[in-house]
Amino acid sequence: MLFLKHPAFLWLKIHEKHKIPPIDDNLQAMFDTGHEFEHYVEKLYPDAIKLGFSNYNEYMSLPQRTKETLNNGASTILQGRFEAEGITCIVDILNKVDDNFFDLIEIKSSTKVKPEHEYDLAFQTLVLEKSGLKIRNIAIIHVNNEYVKKGDIEPEKIIIKTDVTNAVKNLIGITEEQIDKAFKTLSQKNIPDTSPRHANPLDIPRVKWFGDWLNLYKHNKPNLDPYSIYFLSYPNAEQIGELEDKEITLIQEVPEEMALRDRQLSQIIATRDDERVVNKEKVRKFLGAFEYPLYFFDYETFSTLIPQFDGCKPYKDYPFQYSLHILDSPGAELRHEEYLHQENTNPMPQLIEKLKEDIGNNGTVLTWNMSYEKSCNDRMANFYPEHREFFSNFNARIEDLMTPFSEMWFVDKDFYGSASLKNVLPVLVPELNYEKLDISDGLLARRVWTGAILEGKNQDKREKIVADLIEYCTLDTFAMVRILEELRKVISE
Repeated sequence: MLFLKHPAFLWLKIHEKHKIPPIDDNLQAMFDTGHEFEHYVEKLYPDAIKLGFSNYNEYMSLPQRTKETLNNGASTILQGRFEAEGITCIVDILNKVDDNFFDLIEIKSSTKVKPEHEYDLAFQTLVLEKSGLKIRNIAIIHVNNEYVKKGDIEPEKIIIKTDVTNAVKNLIGITEEQIDKAFKTLSQKNIPDTSPRHANPLDIPRVKWFGDWLNLYKHNKPNLDPYSIYFLSYPNAEQIGELEDKEITLIQEVPEEMALRDRQLSQIIATRDDERVVNKEKVRKFLGAFEYPLYFFDYETFSTLIPQFDGCKPYKDYPFQYSLHILDSPGAELRHEEYLHQENTNPMPQLIEKLKEDIGNNGTVLTWNMSYEKSCNDRMANFYPEHREFFSNFNARIEDLMTPFSEMWFVDKDFYGSASLKNVLPVLVPELNYEKLDISDGLLARRVWTGAILEGKNQDKREKIVADLIEYCTLDTFAMVRILEELRKVISE
């Protein structure tokens, strides 16, 4: 799969592995989630023999152990490894149909089958067939995100099994071609062209491989000009290729007609002209619609594949914390309210009660990317119908402070075409930043809270974890207070 992401990726993995950053915490958390899901899937195969490995020696012996297990009559094996003609794979589930045929089943922690899954299984099928096995049916077991927890997890209900036999077998030919190309690439002494233009050469749809490689490319070029074309907002491989062919290296040199979208065009203009673009009239009208008291609001949420509490679904976001800064009137002293759930129980009932005390029934509620807070409110309203009227009123009062930036009424070259709070804040309010915080993003907050509160980990650090969570969420809403102040300064100039 590395070769399909970018021809140079596999070469790096084999020849210059040190240039590939180690797995970060977010990716490791995804792996851990996948392992947790596998545990429930494997319960559906109680007679299966699980192989796998826990160290290098076990990995090396795995093909022989797999072969011996099959020869001894096992009908289903989990985590077996096969190798043939220089290629190898580990299968999640291999189920023997009769003396001649097997069914191949892959476990994925996603909520649907993705195109890259089919390419992965085409590779596995080739390895198995070159090993002398005949594959009948091919399927993917993935997550049923409409499953609702009621008591113990029901493995047969939290999964969906999707047949992909035809799709996978249609990819066998192209997979063989890519394997041949991969071997030729690996035999080269020098790394292939690393340009992001060569990412995802098969144009597999709905993958994030271009962005992944672009980040790796920039990681290995620390002296890259900060206004290089590789920092354009949401480029694609074709655009990067065209710019490289024209020997255009900087954003300011990009012709306006080559912009892919309005946001990218505004970035090009702001970088070229080296000045902010501000539509004061639209910003003024937007801010003028706010009604006091002003509430600056932000949720932190937990989301797990295996639902934690009755009524919850896989991968749905449920709040465990909020921060709320309040301005009762123009010039009033800023107040702060908050809630952080600190028990291994469903946080929503207590959070809702505290929120109803703090948010009031009137005044504008300001969030950043309001669709997220609104979706959380809708989810809780469905969860607790008795609070539906409250959440309906709450959502009707919400305005999105991101709007001037997402609508490009306010553009600065150093936003890099983004309206993210993490991009806007250091430009408008440089004295505030997340880099000094021990918890600096929402995914980390989610992991830390889940580990410490729900799973009981790191109890020796619990007091600091709680303080860090509060500090992070508080900054999210105080940042909005300060950005609003800066917006008002701009329109008054």
